[in-house]
Order: sequence, then structure tokens, then C-alpha cells
Amino acid sequence: MGPSSERMSKVDTAWLRMDTEANLMMIVGVWSIRPGITLAALRERVAERLLQYPRFRQKVVDDALMGAQWVADKDFDIARHVVAELPLPLRGQSRDEVLRERVAELCSEPLDPAHPLWQFQLIENMGDGSSALICRVHHCIADGIALIAVMLSITDGGKAPPQRVAKDEPSETDWQLDAFLRPMSNLTVKAIGLTGKGVAKGMDMAMSATTPMTATMDSPLGSPLEMARMGYQAVSDVAAFALMPDDSPTRLKGKPGAKKTVAWDDSLALDDVKAVGKALGASINDVLLACAAGAIGRYLADKGDDPAGKEIRAMVPVNLRPLEQAWQLGNRFGLVPLVLPIGIANPVERLFAVRARMSELKGSFQPVMAFGLLAVAGLLIKPVQHAMLNLFAKKATAVMTNVPGPAEALKFCGSTVEKVMFWVPQSGDIGMGVSLLTYAGRVQFGLITDAVLCPDPEAIIANFAPEFEKLLLLSLMMPWPGDAA
Repeated sequence: MGPSSERMSKVDTAWLRMDTEANLMMIVGVWSIRPGITLAALRERVAERLLQYPRFRQKVVDDALMGAQWVADKDFDIARHVVAELPLPLRGQSRDEVLRERVAELCSEPLDPAHPLWQFQLIENMGDGSSALICRVHHCIADGIALIAVMLSITDGGKAPPQRVAKDEPSETDWQLDAFLRPMSNLTVKAIGLTGKGVAKGMDMAMSATTPMTATMDSPLGSPLEMARMGYQAVSDVAAFALMPDDSPTRLKGKPGAKKTVAWDDSLALDDVKAVGKALGASINDVLLACAAGAIGRYLADKGDDPAGKEIRAMVPVNLRPLEQAWQLGNRFGLVPLVLPIGIANPVERLFAVRARMSELKGSFQPVMAFGLLAVAGLLIKPVQHAMLNLFAKKATAVMTNVPGPAEALKFCGSTVEKVMFWVPQSGDIGMGVSLLTYAGRVQFGLITDAVLCPDPEAIIANFAPEFEKLLLLSLMMPWPGDAA
């Protein structure tokens, strides 16, 4: 590596190499800004704030032997990355419908690998005095939590990232791999292919002296005994994941194609969600996930399918870094498989089922284990990597993420960011991404689907608010403090 290059972490390399024709690993977002802003103002703000993060001036050079590297783009041109979108023709559609079409097209359009892997596209005039800013960032640059920190930093009054200090020690990501995950990696990969007694034998190996544990009493992870305990739990979790039955077969699962379609809704008030959660003894997250499961189940029923008794899994990202370090970019999250009870018609019963399943995931090593699998995958050639990562696709129908956003509306270039929405990418053969974001007192529900498996995600979106209204009505029917009854 030259003086202007930096080695990419193994986990970020896995995300870089995860692109397929069907699923590009881009996080795509939209800001609705009122009054509208100009392209010149946007470029000035990006140059002043976003480019303080060196990563946004670096392109990726991927070498099979040397691995992937971040290299300064000597031909960097902000005009290539911050571009104007022509006003969208309505063609008898609403502005939101036409915007959805354009976002869906961009979700399937690769970023230029010869330059930094991001692009902002501005529709200066949406016809109602507002602008729409479409942002695309490759997942190898950062995860959703980190990108929230980045976008906050470029708003009016946003805090600039701390100055980086060059260090010789490995990154936090690679420290975790070296200290814990690498000694487990060979065993973990083998455990994925084992069944029955073979898995039990694999877990026993993790506890035996024949499995080398590189940690010492002075290591950050503690004593060899503690390492053994953690190792046993880790292999148990990955073995349990590998042996889980596949999802219930539905029309939402299959081989996705390259074309995507998107939809969104922001009609839900966050205070209402909080009130329902408090009344029913559940978290905001539990309520939203239960509503999403109900919306999917209702969609299948409307299509003539019987969802009764069916469950699907969603791979849910779990943050593995302190929030104050989000500005460091990169990917620091694991994945857990959450079972969504789409076949439970009773909304309260469905909510309690989601709450119970979320509780079961607490204390699990599966997020760390998934993080380790991604790190191992980043070292492998692409066909082997895809085979490993399709393990997730076989067990899940969707990727689902829930990100807390700012409580107050943001200001950008003197205007107000009225709405914020984003769409999570899907990996392998997963054909659905569900995004939940709280922003300025509203809940934003976004959906991206394969155009063949689910050509009308707006029909699922339309079920989201009615499912919540059922929970709200039942909450209002409960006894209130002080009632004679």
C-alpha cells in the first residue's frame, strides 16, 4: 500500500464483494426539503462538510491477493458525485409515485467503481416548492448508524467529525476478529455444514484443549476459561442458526431479479406508538415489528394465500459499537434472525409473540457470530463468499432495520428537512427490505422489494397504519387508572 492508501477492514470487504446482479449493496435514502435548495448550495455544503470524512474522497481498489484498499481518487470531481436530476414527468401520476419509480431505478443502478462509491442526486423543484435529495452510499463505506451520524454532520449546525489520528494498531473491527473470531472461524465454518451429532461434536471441540485459544489472561477478553465459555456460546448460536428450518414458503420468497420497487409511509405519530407500547407493556420496537408482521400477513391474505400458522424470518441488524464512535464509519453490526408471526391474526397476541421472541435474542452471541462470519467471508473468493452468505438468505425472507432518528426536524442549507426515508439493501437471494425510522415525531415505514416477487409493496405499506389502529383501539378499551371497574 502506498502512503495515500489504507487497507479495508475484512467486514467492509465482505460488503464490498457482496454485490450481485439482483442485489446491490447500497443504502439509498431520500430527504424532502422545503423550501427547495439549489444544486450550487448542495455542492458547497457537501464540499465543506461531507468531504471532511476522507472516505468520501477515496475509491476502492480490490485485489484478490492484496485485498481491498481505500485509495485517494486523484480525479475526484464533486460534480460527478453531486448531480442534478431533471424534474420528474408526472405522466398522470402523483409526485410521490414518480419519485418512487426513480428511486427504484437508482436502487438497481451500480455506482461507478472507478471513483468513490457514493452519489447525491438533487431534484431542485418537485413542483410544490420543495426539493428531493436522493442519496446512495455503498455499504462498504458505512452502516446505517454511521451514516445517520454523517448526515447529521452536514445539516445546519452539524458537528464535524473528530480529526483522525494515524495509528499503527489494528482497527477495532480487526481487533475483534483477531482476539476472538479468528480462532473460531475454521470451526464455525465447519459447524455450518454439520448436522445432528456432528454439531454437538463441533461444540465439544470448542471446549477442548485441541482447539487453540490465542487469548491470554492479559487479553481484553479475559481468562482462557471465559474465552472457552464465550466460544461455546458462539458455536452453539451459529450451529442453532444453521440448523433452523427454512422460512414458511410464501410468494415473497424466491430468486430475485435485478428490478426493484419501493414504497413508504409516514402517517404514524411516534407519541401514539409510545402510548400503545406503554399500555400493552411492550417497547416501541415491539409495536412497530408487530405492525409490520401484520401488514405482511394481511397482504398475503389479500392475494389469496392463507397466512395462518406461518412465520417468516427477518435478518435484523444489531449495532456493535458505541454510538459516540459512529463517526468512524465502517460496518460494526451483527445480524440476528427474528421470527415474524405473520400468521397470527389477533394483533395483541401477535405483539406479545414478537416481544417474547425479541427477549429470547437478548444475550445471544448470534450478532457477534454473524459479524465474524462476515469478516471470514471478506477473506474468501467471491463464489465461496456468496455460498456462505446465502446461508442467511435460506433462513430469511427479509432484511429489517429500525433506526432512531432526530426528534426534531433538521435544517439543511437554511431549509427544513420535512421527511427522511431510507431503504436497506438485501443480500444473497433475499428479496425484501423493511426500514423503520423515527424522525421528527413520525414513524417512517419503507419497503423495497423484488419487482417480480412483490410488484406492489405499496399494498403492504397500506396495511401498516390499519394494523397499528387495531392495537390503538384495543389499548383505549383497556381499564385506565382510577376507573371504578
